[in-house]
This record gives sequence, structure tokens and C-alpha cells, in this order.
Amino acid sequence: MNTLIEKAVVIGAGTMGAAIAAHLANAGVRVTLLDIVPSELTPQEEKQGLTLQDRVVRDRIARQGLERALKARPAAFFTKDTAAVVSVGNLEDDLGVVAEADWVIEAIIENLDIKRQLMARLDELRGQETIVSTNTSGIPVASIAEGRSEGFRAHFLGTHFFNPPRYLKLLEIIPTPDTLPEVVQGISAFAERRLGKGVVLCKDTPNFIANRLGSVAGAFMLDYVLEHGYTVEEVDSITGPLIGRPKTASFRLLDLVGLDVASHVRRNLAQALPDDESIPYLTSPRAEKLTQAMIERGWLGNKTGQGFYKKVVGEDGKKEYWHLNLETLEYEPPSKPRFESVGGAKDLPTAAERIKAMLAAEDRAGELIRAITYHGLSYASRRVPEIADTPLPIDDAMRWGFMHEAGPFETWDALGVADTVEAMKAAGFEPAAWVGEMLSAGHQSFYRYQGKRKIGVYNPARKDYDPVEPDPNAVVLAALKAEGKVVEQNDGASLIDLGGGVLCLEFHTKANALDEDIFRMFDRALELVRKDFLGLVIGNQADNFSVGANLFTVAVAAQNGLWDQLEEAVRSFQELNMRLRYSPVPVVVAPAGMALGGGCEITMAAPRVVAAAESYIGLVEVGAGVIPAGGGCKEILRRVLNPAMRTKNADNFPFLQRIFETVGMAKVGSSAEEARELGFLGPADRVVMNRDHLLAEAKREVLHLAPTYRPPIPEKIYAAGRDALAALRVGVYMMREGHYISDHDRLVGEKLAHVLTGGEISRPAWVDEWYILDLEREAFLSLCGEEKTQQRMWHLLQTGKPLRN
Repeated sequence: MNTLIEKAVVIGAGTMGAAIAAHLANAGVRVTLLDIVPSELTPQEEKQGLTLQDRVVRDRIARQGLERALKARPAAFFTKDTAAVVSVGNLEDDLGVVAEADWVIEAIIENLDIKRQLMARLDELRGQETIVSTNTSGIPVASIAEGRSEGFRAHFLGTHFFNPPRYLKLLEIIPTPDTLPEVVQGISAFAERRLGKGVVLCKDTPNFIANRLGSVAGAFMLDYVLEHGYTVEEVDSITGPLIGRPKTASFRLLDLVGLDVASHVRRNLAQALPDDESIPYLTSPRAEKLTQAMIERGWLGNKTGQGFYKKVVGEDGKKEYWHLNLETLEYEPPSKPRFESVGGAKDLPTAAERIKAMLAAEDRAGELIRAITYHGLSYASRRVPEIADTPLPIDDAMRWGFMHEAGPFETWDALGVADTVEAMKAAGFEPAAWVGEMLSAGHQSFYRYQGKRKIGVYNPARKDYDPVEPDPNAVVLAALKAEGKVVEQNDGASLIDLGGGVLCLEFHTKANALDEDIFRMFDRALELVRKDFLGLVIGNQADNFSVGANLFTVAVAAQNGLWDQLEEAVRSFQELNMRLRYSPVPVVVAPAGMALGGGCEITMAAPRVVAAAESYIGLVEVGAGVIPAGGGCKEILRRVLNPAMRTKNADNFPFLQRIFETVGMAKVGSSAEEARELGFLGPADRVVMNRDHLLAEAKREVLHLAPTYRPPIPEKIYAAGRDALAALRVGVYMMREGHYISDHDRLVGEKLAHVLTGGEISRPAWVDEWYILDLEREAFLSLCGEEKTQQRMWHLLQTGKPLRN
């Protein structure tokens, strides 16, 4: 079923409902956001002489929800302009819009009676093919549609988004026995392709999959920590990236979720699962005593400014995050706990290796990791087949919903199932009986693998493996490399045959910082595609496309006065980007995550870009005391200033000022679409919502372009000349006089202005691209020679933060 969602209605303009509406808008869906009519006026409305019958009052709750979504950080919308496709209304005047909606999402209060009353109204108004879903996280989905018409129930299901919907990949879809299979298939396909979701089909069980496991794991952790006297700091230093989980770890995650929300979920889950083995943790008296004390004090977490952590600003203006003493309920300054086992494990390359090392540790950190790991594996195994028939949906849900590097069964496989079972039993954590049966039958893992690809998952009911179907829209570089598709490689980059005549250049340095190895493979890729391939994709599947040049190499060269080598390196990078732009075969760059500095310049040089929606692109070189010198200044002039100056008598300064602010303030797009607004992406560049599909879409773009490809025609660049330079210099001078910038900021700004205007030429002129590139390179080298620039570089390398000196 090809479900086309053009119009949607979201009912409930709270945090979740408004964020869902925002993400639908990000996908290009026109959305109406509805909520109840207020029962009383605000003081401001009374002052304005408004009444409860005025439309501005009646829509207030939905409008405020939209306004909160617009102000949300991290941003809910890709750009502020995206919000233009969201309209607001109320449930008394505007509910009729559901008749023309393709999809109606209910995100109101978690109260079964109120939800049923709403469904009765929707049943009367919905179109024949309108899909209705609930975002409930705790109420049985089927019960919400009880008593509704056959057509309604056939088009009704649960769609449980995770907050914030834009950033968390998981969407749990919960069909009822009455839901048409084509409705489930259609919404799943739409969510995956247009919303960028990882879809997990769930059974209609309490809290579905991710929240069921996550809530029980959190309850166990809190009870165990309180029983054994761990501190907040100790726990979060152990249970975050060390074991393949986000930096929020345990207590920061509770602060993010909210203590009141977490407590409510635990109580509801305990009521819904009276016979579950997790009841002692869900109803732990010591945990309940702590959380109630915090809730009574209003210490709910991030939303109230304090929870398990509290931001404290010292007399010197320095911010610190103090942690709560779980015994005294007093906040204490950071102490940076140290464990010998953590120090030995933290630099191991994979999460599985780090977990394995921690499981063997004999200190308190090892004890905590053994407890939470073995409990988590044991509990997950006993939820099969209650919440899922195989391990696969559980692993997907935990990776996508909580941003874990691996789900519980994937982790178990990596640790070794048989050995881990024995260790669990010895520690008092009994796995489900079917795990032992699987091992006794000679099956040593939950998954079967072909290279890096999962090709089967164990099904306890069948006592055999079900096939795992690969996503036809995804390219997995690790799997291709394991299958021998590497054409050439070195320490910094690989060339991989994607099939169909398309080559991929993959970076794999730390943070994908650009170094000589990458440049050598870049050069080799451009050679190979001319004779052996139809085109090239430049992309990877690391967290970030590239954070830019290897700053350490630049800082060392500058400090040692290696100017010839540094100039040659910069010129080589400029030449590579020019060859990229004018390649005779199509080259598509596929950024995702951060594409900063040189990473941004590679993106801008590409004749075509297919970017992940969550791409954060920007020219940030001024933070290191230099300016872009790999073609970034030239390219942003070509993209922003050139088109404007082809209009007769156009004023160049507004466009120059915009460019100067973008580069001089190191602006980074908070999404691919915002990067397009800033000029880093062009109008023909595509944005892909699902990052898993990015490389496949980039390959498809190469194949689409290849048959009739013609490289871009070289352009002259508009150089505004000395009058515009003088105007920019005045602006920089005023910023310094106002103490907004330092003397060195002023120097960097003047160098940037010199490049962007073409220098001291007497009148505006269209100049060759290399004229601007030469100015870029000259300014970069000059700034590298400045002591304060070198101080900025070393400070960035040592702290990860810019220095304003």
C-alpha cells in the first residue's frame, strides 16, 4: 500500500504533540495542531478586553504549543520557516478538519475515558480512508478504540513516538486485531522513508518494548545504587559511553525525562504488571522515598533547573554541575570519580570489548556493570515471546529509542552467549529457559551472520532461525568491506565498490579529520572514476562526515614555521576540491552529522549533494583563528553573491554582509535545510530523512546523473572591491569599539573581509576562481603565523572549546 500523507491533524499541543506536528512539517506534511478551548482568560487577555468567544483566545493552547516548539532547544523544526505549514485551532471549532486528513494523531492526556470520548467524535467526522492513531505510552491500544465502528477500528493503531521525535529514531507501531495490514504497512513505510524512523512493530503489551525494558532497567539501577551506596557521579561515569550508551548515562537521563514522569511510569507499570518479576524494583521503598522527596521539593530535573544535577555558577562566572548526595539530599561539587577498571577499559575500541573488560573487573565499577548488564540480559530474555517473538524487535527498539550502540541480544552475542549465561547464573541472574534450550540445540548465538550482516534471528517458538531481510534502501559499508568490496585503502580512507559502477570514498580517521592519507585516497578516487566507474560517492557511516582539517598537523607546522609545507598542503586541498567540482563524471557528496571546516568545503565543492536531514554544516575556521582556505570563501561567494550581482544595479553589500556574518560568526546549520538557507547547500541538492538510506540515495543520484552528465561550467566570482572592503572594515572596527570582539578577532575579521571583497581592487570586477583561492590561502598562512592564532589552535585541541584571546 502506497500511503500518501499530505495532510495530518495532531490533537494535543503539549510537548509531545507539538513536537510530532513539527516533525511532520519537517517532512513536508501540512499539519493542523488542535487542543481544547481555554476555560478562563489570562490576565493579559483581560487587559486586552478579549472574551472566551474570541478566536485568538479559543486557539491559545494550540498556539502556545506551536510557539514552544518554535523555541525548543534542540530545535524541533528544521528551520523557522518550516512552521509555516502548521496551522492551529481548537477542538470545538476545528475538529471538522479531520474529514480531509490523511492521518490523525492523538497525543492528549493519558486518560482512557477522555481518549475514548475523543475517538467517538473522530469516528463521526473522519474520512473513509483517514488513519487514526494514538501516541499513548501506557494504555492498551485496542481498549482506546473499543465501541468504534468497523471502519474506524480497521484504520486505527498505536504510533508511539519517542521524545524528541525529530532526533530519536524509534517509532513503535502497535496494530490491534482489527487494524488492516495495509494500514500498518502504509504508515510503516511512510514513517521510515518520510519521517526517517526506525519502525518496530510491537504487541499491545504494557509500555510496549523500549519503555518496558528501559523503565525496568532504570528502576533496577536506582534500587541497586541506593542499596549499595553509589554516588550519582560514580554511576554516570560508568554507565554512559563506556558501555555504549549516551553521555546522559543514568541520572542525567532521569533528569532529562523528568522525575515526575519516571515515577508515574514506574507506578503505572507496576499496576499493569502485578506478576512481573520486576515488581520489587518498580515498587522499591527506598527508591520511592527518594523520588517523592525530590518531587515534593520540585526537583524534577531539567525542566525545573535541578534534579540529580544542578547548575551552579561560581563567582568567576564558571559553570559547574553539582550532583545530589542521595543520602543527605544536599548538592555537592564535582569530584570526578576514578576507577582503575574504567581507566583500563575506556580506550578499548568497541563497546563490547569495554563491557567485557568491566564485567571482569573486581572493583565497585565492575560490580555495578555486572549487576545492570546481567539483570538487563536476563529480563530481556524473559520478555520473549511476551513482548516480541524474537530478539530483533527488542534490539532495534533499545538502539533506536535509547541510542544504545547495541541492543541486549546483540551485546550478548558479542560477549559470547554460553559464557555469559554461566556468569549470569553464578551472579544470581537466571536467563529464560529458551536460551538454554537454544544452546543445547547447538545454536551458539541469537543471530546468524554473513560477514557483518545479520541474516537470521533465533525464534524460540520455532527453535530455529527466522531470516532477517536486508533493507533494500540501505547500503552498509562495513558489510561491503567484509565481503571484499574494498578497491584500495590506507589508514585514513577506503575506496569501496558500491556496485552498479559507483565507487565510494569513505573517510575513517578519528572524527574523520582530513589528513594526508585522506587526501591521497581522495586523489586516487578522482583518478579511478575517470576510467573505471560511472561516478563517485563521498560519504561514510561514522557519527560525523568530517570535522575538518587535522588541526594538530596545522598547529605543529605553524609553530615550527614550516610555511612551504603548509602552503603546499592548503594548495593541494584547493586543487582537490576544484577537481571534485569539475570532475568529468558525477561526484555526489553525502554528509551526515557534522561537516565542519574542510568537511563543509568538500560538501560545497561537490557538483551535487545528497545530505542527511540531520547534517550540521558550517565554515567554523574563525574559531581556530583562521579563515576558510579550501575553497569555502570562494564557494559561498559563488552561491550567495554571484546570483544577486547578475541583476543590473544590484547592491552587493547586503549579500556580502550576510556572507561575512555567516563565516565570521562560524554559523552552523542546525539541519540540512538550515544549511541550505545559509548557502552551504544548493537548490538542487537533496535531503534524505532516513540516514540509513543516505548512501543508497547518493548512489542512486550518481546513476541518475551519469548517462547525460555534464560538469559545471567554470564561473567567475564577483569581487566587490575596496569600497565594500572599507564598509566591512568599519563594521569590524565598530564591533571592536563596542567590546564585542577582541583585537585578534578584529584581525581575523579584516583578513576575511579582504578575501570576500577581492582585496584592494579599485572597482567591482568578475575575477577567476583562483584569484579568490589565492587570497584565501595567503590570509590563512598569514593568520597561522600569528601567536594568538596558534594559542587558539592549541586551546581547541586541548579543551575542545574556542579561545577568545
